[in-house]
Amino acid sequence: MTRTPLLAGNWKMNLNHLEAIALVEGLAAELRDVDFDYSKADVVVIPPFTDIRSVQTVVESEELKIAYGAQDVSVHESGAYTGEVSASMLSQLGVSYIVVGHSERREYHNESDQLVGKKAQVALAAGMIPIICCGEGLDVRKAGKQVEHVLAQIDGALEGISAADVAKSVIAYEPIWAIGTGEVATPEDAQEVCGAIREQVAKLYDQQTAEAVRILYGGSVKSSNVAEIMAKPDVDGALVGGASLKADEFSKIANFEG
Repeated sequence: MTRTPLLAGNWKMNLNHLEAIALVEGLAAELRDVDFDYSKADVVVIPPFTDIRSVQTVVESEELKIAYGAQDVSVHESGAYTGEVSASMLSQLGVSYIVVGHSERREYHNESDQLVGKKAQVALAAGMIPIICCGEGLDVRKAGKQVEHVLAQIDGALEGISAADVAKSVIAYEPIWAIGTGEVATPEDAQEVCGAIREQVAKLYDQQTAEAVRILYGGSVKSSNVAEIMAKPDVDGALVGGASLKADEFSKIANFEG
């Protein structure tokens, strides 16, 4: 099965709505300049909630082939949950992807594997694709327990999700020690864990599901290292942080030569 690569730019808490418009227009122009083939890879931007409507307007008015997502979602449909944003609200804005369980949400908001799984289910029920994040800290890596740590996260997050829904989902492996530090896991490090994730999906479900699910690597991805990482058989794309805030750099990442 051929999996379409996915290059997703997580803007985190950066850019106001005017800056968001400029970045999307700049990214589209950069990709247009190199005659980017959108059948080659899916290109996604993941702005803060306050920017999504502006991004939607640019994408729809200019008929861009860039997709967009959200950085989180509430498990609640509606009600007295101040500060929360529901899946139906995001769906109405044309959101295609929702990041769930990013390491920063796990650390700063104490999100459990079970909550991450519930958010993934909420996204799927609303017709959107969850990007389910997992990854280990430096202490776990130094102890050599990165694989078992990540697989435990996967087991918890995927519990109760059907094979058909897992096949539609995206899993993003981000070693926490490599996020925003300039440190990057070697392509072999990325393959070790991404390959183990695929094997675990096959054990939990079946080989067909494992072959369908897209697994991304995230952590200081740049245009200078993306091709080498993408060359690994179980790496299907990248969840890009800081480099996605620069139109020319993210364009080069999306247009990696693989």
